[in-house]
Amino acid sequence: MHFSAAEIASWLGSYLWPLFRVAAMVVAMPIFGSVMLPMRVRLMLALAITSVVVPVLPPVPSVDPFSLASVLIIMQQIVIGSAMGFTLQLVFAAVTTGGQVVAMQMGLGFASMVDPQNGMQVPVLSQIYLLLVTLLFLTFNGHLLMIEMVAESFTTLPIAIDGLTRNGFWHLVIWGTQMFAGALSLALSAVASLLVVNIAFGVMARAAPQLNIFAVGFPVSLIMGFVVILYTLPTIVPQFEALANEGFALIIRLLSGE
Repeated sequence: MHFSAAEIASWLGSYLWPLFRVAAMVVAMPIFGSVMLPMRVRLMLALAITSVVVPVLPPVPSVDPFSLASVLIIMQQIVIGSAMGFTLQLVFAAVTTGGQVVAMQMGLGFASMVDPQNGMQVPVLSQIYLLLVTLLFLTFNGHLLMIEMVAESFTTLPIAIDGLTRNGFWHLVIWGTQMFAGALSLALSAVASLLVVNIAFGVMARAAPQLNIFAVGFPVSLIMGFVVILYTLPTIVPQFEALANEGFALIIRLLSGE
């Protein structure tokens, strides 16, 4: 059997360029992009997703894999996949930031542990919230939805030298503020409740200066914080679902070229 250079280039490009987009998304998105997941596992996952996606993709452009145009196409695929994963990463960062705010208010800011997903020190409460939303994300089949979206992205945003528009990058930058808005919505009830407790201790310190507020206030704030978490924990589910839906809507907007 004899294959021409054009046929080899077409076959190689049909798998190579989708692999870069899928691999960039896998590395950038939460859960699969965790530092605890070995690089070989992530590579095998990207190869498996690519092998499933390639048969349903539209025809790829016939470009020499060793040309400058091929390098530009690879860079565009990496940018597109990274933007998809980074958008979802902001959703999880909002939950982590909300947990940090609550932990600081209730006095658990000193109790930190290594976040296996990001490889950094975060409060224990943020880790609990992160584990909860990770299970919710898998329960909602968010990982399957991301695979479906990356497969459809080759139709709405086909493989070419041009990729995301300037408006797409601007939408992604603006949506970064949603991380802080989502964190505030998660922590608002706990912050407001603990603020009332701190105001009460301030009044007590003013009325009885000889009272050791620090010895009394810390355990009371800690107990009140756990009570607030107990009653506000069920509200994380709809709030995270709303944040995830907004993140998926932003990904669709990016891939549509708006």
